[in-house]
Amino acid sequence: MMEFLYFPEDKTAYIPAVLTLLIFMTIAVLSMRMIIKKAKREQENFESQYPEGKREPEQPR
Repeated sequence: MMEFLYFPEDKTAYIPAVLTLLIFMTIAVLSMRMIIKKAKREQENFESQYPEGKREPEQPR
């Protein structure tokens, strides 16, 4: 039977993949936090410029 997945005996081959994964996950988390902060700032700026456009918090049902 033919093996479709390759699992190297030398596990040091996984190190670059793990490092790349960690780098990209860190960048993703940081950029998401930056986007959320920017959106909150823009919302506050909008609400200060247009107080009539401010939304009321929804009541829980």
